[in-house]
Amino acid sequence: MGAWFALTVAPRKEKTTAQLLRAAGLEDFLPLYISRRRWSDRIKKIENPLFPGYVFCRFDPKIRQTVLKTPGVVSIVSFGKNPEPVDEAEIAALQAVCSSGLAATPWPTPKVGSKVRMREGPLNGIEGILVEEKKTRLVLSLTLLQRSVAVEIDPAWIAPVRGTLVSFDSR
Repeated sequence: MGAWFALTVAPRKEKTTAQLLRAAGLEDFLPLYISRRRWSDRIKKIENPLFPGYVFCRFDPKIRQTVLKTPGVVSIVSFGKNPEPVDEAEIAALQAVCSSGLAATPWPTPKVGSKVRMREGPLNGIEGILVEEKKTRLVLSLTLLQRSVAVEIDPAWIAPVRGTLVSFDSR
């Protein structure tokens, strides 16, 4: 079946590239969030990629040339000449956030924070870093891309992970 890999894609081509990968029979994952844009006459909700410039794809590295030939794909995130797989648990956590219905937004990767585990709610069992900004947010980091996503949560759902201190970042 293969591992998950992060693909760099042409600017503003994430949705099209994900569709082309799917049409080629590959499993893709494009995490999206909804933002509101104001025009002079209206406000509209728009779906944007949580990680602009990236699409995730599950494939066997032996077929990477097929993936690289897909229109919109620029490269596979790699160290040296070998593609670097994305941690399965991080992809699973992102998929859980996307299917939870909770409001997620791009978030800068925190330098300091406390690791917590969700003990209730739709993200039960997921670990992340807790940050507070008017509302309580759980930050999930994608280590390979050095990017993060924040999702609003109920503070009663969390429990500290053993061996870490819980701290709140008020930004």
